[in-house]
Amino acid sequence: MKFLSTIKTIALCAGMAGAAPVFSHISLAEGQAPAGSNYKAVFGVSHGCAGSATTGLEVRLPPDFQGARPMPKAGWTVATRVDKLAAPYTSHGKTVTDDVTLVSWRAANREAALADAHYDEFVLRGKLPAQAGPLWFKVLQTCESGRNDWSELPATGTSTQGLKSPAVLLDVRPDGAGQQHH
Repeated sequence: MKFLSTIKTIALCAGMAGAAPVFSHISLAEGQAPAGSNYKAVFGVSHGCAGSATTGLEVRLPPDFQGARPMPKAGWTVATRVDKLAAPYTSHGKTVTDDVTLVSWRAANREAALADAHYDEFVLRGKLPAQAGPLWFKVLQTCESGRNDWSELPATGTSTQGLKSPAVLLDVRPDGAGQQHH
């Protein structure tokens, strides 16, 4: 009887392992937010590159993410890249034609680098698009040795199952269908 119970448990675990979702090693603290809201994106970094410490993080912003402002981080330099927009938008009564498209953090020195065995967060905020749907953030993680380019997108849908280096997904929900983020 105990043998049969053990076999059932093993079979159940094996079945669940195949169905388990795949999570990116760069993640968002809040994976969903309402359309049109201000959103605080907290990117969690859970490991380095094959044992090597993280020395940089570069977040390529989705085209509909507006007015990004990164949070400075002690021991790291922060920089932004501003580019001309394909589709200008209005903010506070002004037409915005150029906006932040990339945010990067670099460790100021070796001591500030994020050890492979440690976890840390990198924060920026901006305004989400008025339309609900998936919003993908492509993240390049550089390390003392090597790098991880978290930029793979699924061919269809939002499942990252089977992707080795998935981009970071934010589920933008219809206005009012989730928590407010200010």
